[in-house]
Amino acid sequence: MKDEMKTPKESIDAFYEAIIRKDYEAICAAYVEGADTYVFVEGPRYSTLGTENIFKGWRDFNAAPMALESITWTEGPYSEESGSMAWVAGILQLRVNVKGKVFEQTFRATFVLRKNAEEMWQIRQEHVSAPLPDPYGIGDWLKKDER
Repeated sequence: MKDEMKTPKESIDAFYEAIIRKDYEAICAAYVEGADTYVFVEGPRYSTLGTENIFKGWRDFNAAPMALESITWTEGPYSEESGSMAWVAGILQLRVNVKGKVFEQTFRATFVLRKNAEEMWQIRQEHVSAPLPDPYGIGDWLKKDER
């Protein structure tokens, strides 16, 4: 399938396949290049601004003693597109290998995509995170249905 024919979801799936392969060029090609492309990372930093910094992050990620073995949507992904903009969001399960230790992590992910001049979807904003266990000290405010 030609890149210009991919849906927003297929574009994100191809991005995840590139991450699993540690294909730096394909990972970087998934982003709208520029100083204001914005990423909220799942790691210890809150954000990365600009593709120069994003690309350095991917270079360092690929060199780290870890590998993502699989990235699986467990909820969604849901998406919508309008003209040259789209979003894709859902819950992901990552299977990670760090120095031979394999484990799974669950994250929520949202991507805002924009079509480029070749009609290919690219990431304009990316947000990957996990909920805090009790951010306000009151537990989950969503009450159980008592029927």
